Amino acid sequence: MSLHKIIKKVIPQDFLWKLSTLNIIIITSAILLSGLAIYNTACMLMLSMGNLNNMQQEQFNSLLFNYLLIFSSITIITGSFLHYYLTRKIVRPVQELIKSTKQIQSGEYPEPIDTVAAGEIGVLTEQFNGLVKQLKTNNTNRSQLVSNLSHELRTPLTNLNGYLKALHDGIIQGDPELYQALLNESKRIKDMVEQIEFLKEWGDFSSYQYTEYEIKNITELIEQCAAMFQFQLERNNISLILDIKDCSLRVNADGIQQVVTNLIDNALNHYEGISPIYIKGGLQNNFYHVSVSNPGPMIPDKEKNLIFERFYRIDSSRNDQTGGSGLGLAIVKEIIHSHSGEIKVCSENGINTFCFTLPVK
Repeated sequence: MSLHKIIKKVIPQDFLWKLSTLNIIIITSAILLSGLAIYNTACMLMLSMGNLNNMQQEQFNSLLFNYLLIFSSITIITGSFLHYYLTRKIVRPVQELIKSTKQIQSGEYPEPIDTVAAGEIGVLTEQFNGLVKQLKTNNTNRSQLVSNLSHELRTPLTNLNGYLKALHDGIIQGDPELYQALLNESKRIKDMVEQIEFLKEWGDFSSYQYTEYEIKNITELIEQCAAMFQFQLERNNISLILDIKDCSLRVNADGIQQVVTNLIDNALNHYEGISPIYIKGGLQNNFYHVSVSNPGPMIPDKEKNLIFERFYRIDSSRNDQTGGSGLGLAIVKEIIHSHSGEIKVCSENGINTFCFTLPVK
């Protein structure tokens, strides 16, 4: 059942009038019954005292009745207007919620509702505004994700389709170099799909909260990651220097190794210069800090946060040789945040440094 239907079921359109009418009837009944009780009690008391004759008793009864009627009428009228005003003030935010949920139901996103009510209604309004904001963000992200996916997959799929059709039609003849190119394209698609799955796993709190965490030596994890790049480093004549202080942390080993692997791979893909790649790690203020530095093109300040977004790449040409899939740093961000850590990038003097922190628990 949608939020609109739930609210409409609980708060119908004529709710204000029904509530006001019901309460006014109850208030009127209580005042009239109280007035009659007072009237009868006062009359009986005066009669029992015996100080008045019949005419005086009737005058007293009539005068008392008139006063009670006037006061009761004034009280009922004043109380009804006051009750309607206060009830309308309380119900108005709920009516605004009904109107906004209708807009959501029709596919529109309403403007935030002014939070003027206090108590539970005010909290409900604030949460509803937050829900609408989150829905808008999710819709934008979903649209962007679909757009990026179609863009990223279109090129390799077009290449594969073109080459395979040409092979099928006999326009070109296959050779090891062509088959290797086709294999690389299919592998790139496969890797991208795996990265999307990995990103989904770490980007969903319901998934990673049950991920296995255990005490691990951070030095061993980083050294294992660096060893996997040894051949590539030697082939490109690039030095890698490790300066990692021993520390045992409660982490998900596969996740942290994925972080370090992605950062080293990013450093190699954007390596320009002759300086070595540095990986440093040490304790600072109850956090373990790790940094990966490499010489490379400067990262503009306005793009330092954007590079951690999914599919974002500084390379405007989106060249797969230099830009990657645009998912590596997004995965890094999700994994570090799931460990209650932070990640940032610093770019100055021709050196790009990616730093992340892990809490020491």
